[in-house]
Amino acid sequence: MSPTLVLIIGLLGLAVGSFLNVAVSRVPAGRSVLRPRSACPRCATPIAARDNIPVVSWFLLGRRCRACRVPIPARYPLMEALTAILFVALALRFGRSETLPAALVFTAGLLALAACDAERFLLPRRLVYPTLGLTAACLLAAAAATGQWHRLGVTAACGVGGFAAFFALHQVRPAWLGFGDVRLAGLLGTGLGWLGPWYLVLALVGASFAGLLVGLALMAAGRATRHTRLPFGVFLAAGAIATLLVGAPVVHWYESVSDRNATGAPLTMVGHRP
Repeated sequence: MSPTLVLIIGLLGLAVGSFLNVAVSRVPAGRSVLRPRSACPRCATPIAARDNIPVVSWFLLGRRCRACRVPIPARYPLMEALTAILFVALALRFGRSETLPAALVFTAGLLALAACDAERFLLPRRLVYPTLGLTAACLLAAAAATGQWHRLGVTAACGVGGFAAFFALHQVRPAWLGFGDVRLAGLLGTGLGWLGPWYLVLALVGASFAGLLVGLALMAAGRATRHTRLPFGVFLAAGAIATLLVGAPVVHWYESVSDRNATGAPLTMVGHRP
């Protein structure tokens, strides 16, 4: 992929990150993400275009509203910068493949959901379902462009499987998983299933392991107990994004080991185009 195209995708990530900030602030409250225009939540002064430049305006304003000088949360530039960085990383990972649009949409939705869960312990359906629909539409377009309809079938199976597995856990132990996590597992299965079922398994295992480590660390520091709630959606989103970016070597290694054990013959690892 050319440096110019990577730069364009990075700028797109900044713009998308700005929109995600709006979604995180408004969707949990049941407000429209389109109207009214962005304004300071304290003094209701509309934000001028010059003060709405991703990342840059936050620093130029001294991290405060121009009108009332209330502090602007650091989440705003962090979301914009992180979205841009991840968009560039995904562009470098997938190149000009048909997978890239779905990966970008999927990642953007996961960032918004992770922020909502971190701030409010909430995974809004109004974010989960649009992300699921747009990701599925991008993958449908990818299947039509490449003729790889079997991968679309695997995607659907992983989406249903992820939802069913977490639904079963929710039924057995509702205190462990909220139903938002169940919906999110279905989204993860859809977004990762195109690459293969083991990507979903890796993401779920990684998320569970990370959540366990963080929980144990907080308990050891005296900042949490066995009954303290953790925003598991944050770990699920992080596990899925990490798997998208760096999970391929792990999955390919596991598949090669499994094939070697099944055949009894050594295999040479071969990279697969996403």
